[in-house]
Amino acid sequence: MSDARYLRRRGALVELARDHRVGDPSPHVTYTDEEHGTWRRVHAALLVAHRGRVPREVLEARESAPIPSDHVPQHAEVGSRLRELTGFAFTLAGGIVPNKRFLGSMARDYFHAVQYVRHPAMPLYTPEPDVIHDVFGHGTHLASPWFADLYRMFGSAAARVDSDDALDLISRVYWFTLEYGVIAAGPRGVQAYGAALLSSYGELDRLHLARIRPWDIADMARVPYQVTGYQPFLFGARSLEHLADALHGFLDTFDEETAARLGLPPLRQRGFMGRPAAGAAAGVSAGSEPRRPPPS
Repeated sequence: MSDARYLRRRGALVELARDHRVGDPSPHVTYTDEEHGTWRRVHAALLVAHRGRVPREVLEARESAPIPSDHVPQHAEVGSRLRELTGFAFTLAGGIVPNKRFLGSMARDYFHAVQYVRHPAMPLYTPEPDVIHDVFGHGTHLASPWFADLYRMFGSAAARVDSDDALDLISRVYWFTLEYGVIAAGPRGVQAYGAALLSSYGELDRLHLARIRPWDIADMARVPYQVTGYQPFLFGARSLEHLADALHGFLDTFDEETAARLGLPPLRQRGFMGRPAAGAAAGVSAGSEPRRPPPS
């Protein structure tokens, strides 16, 4: 990214998240006409891209979500209504958040979200999370009590452990489900439910090209994946009911010994996770774990 004006703007919004405490109100942002225009363009494109590619339950959640179509919303604007629907609200992030904080906050009904908007020259794709990914993609999930309970399940599991090994394992399963999960059975073909897919016109447009692997947590632990760029493969559950059952089976009793108990590879033997160079993007702290993906 070489647009100095855009980088200054994004950097200023990232700076607002410095030392932010989970649960504190997000500061008000005065968005520009250009940023509102990017939001409108992407929002309209996503509604079209969802047709035939998203399960009915997700479409219903999207319709009940308090997400405006005509302007970039404030965190509080959407979060206050989410509180009424499911108990969740947004808490401020600058871009990348360590796994323990990001995942663990979900047990307290907080989801980390950034405030900056993607570059206007690439409105239908971004290699990093932005406010569209967070508020549109995850806001859709968090308007649904059913999905909100899955987020809490991940949060509760993360709150019980502290090791990098255990948190990495939870993060990988989160990545391949609530971020990039698909339903791979049924008469409508592959259906996207993950928030990174729901908020990415580019990913949805090429969904038919994705290689779908059968649901398997051991496979999720072993395969390499990218935190930027289009995903080379996705894991398909048989249904949303199958997803919930499988996640409960894995996360309800998750502890520091789960990987060993299930015969899963330790952290050093897991698939490589491609990520941007530390400091390459505004707000990225060296040594931090990516909170999740983002082509959106």
